[in-house]
Amino acid sequence: MKPLLQVALDVIDGEKALSLAREVKDFVDILEAGTPLIKAEGIEIVSKLKKLAPEKKVTADLKTADIGAVEAGMAFRAGADITTVLACTYPSTIEAAILEAKIHEKQVMVDLVGTVKKSTKVRQLKGLGPDYFCVHTGIDEQLKGKTPFQDLKEIATIKNITLAVAGGIKLENLDQLADFQPAIIIVGAGITKKDNPREAAKAIKEKIDRLWPD
Repeated sequence: MKPLLQVALDVIDGEKALSLAREVKDFVDILEAGTPLIKAEGIEIVSKLKKLAPEKKVTADLKTADIGAVEAGMAFRAGADITTVLACTYPSTIEAAILEAKIHEKQVMVDLVGTVKKSTKVRQLKGLGPDYFCVHTGIDEQLKGKTPFQDLKEIATIKNITLAVAGGIKLENLDQLADFQPAIIIVGAGITKKDNPREAAKAIKEKIDRLWPD
């Protein structure tokens, strides 16, 4: 199955985020309201993204650590199709978010950022039934030269899970994902910090089409 392309709008200015979304929406499948963006602009930015592109999925990257049902409900009522919960929080928090998602007929992505023993954690949590596990190398770790590819190689061997991948993904290293079957490829700076984000998104989408032909 061809992966979906999600653009991470990790800017902190709402108008900038909406401008970027307008530029790239023709070439992405999912618009992500990044964690810093939601903190700066409030959950209303999710509604604005959904209004801008109602035909696209919207992810609210809340990285929920507690009160899973409350935060998931906030995201879904604002128009999010997917919300994120931290893998390193309580299983009860993840379970509460998943139950809330079922009420709204939406989805939960469990984000492995900050989790030390990622493959062990995935095996512990997969029975809860999240829609996705996100193999994610955070920006602070990227600055130290780390990438998600080694973690992805290990976690991709676990059966009956659906994967997303994030953290320094760009046009030049998409080939490293070719041996895996991520359902969602998340790109942030590889699109949003380019001189021409629209062309960057177009190039990445075209490469995904070549790497995962129908």
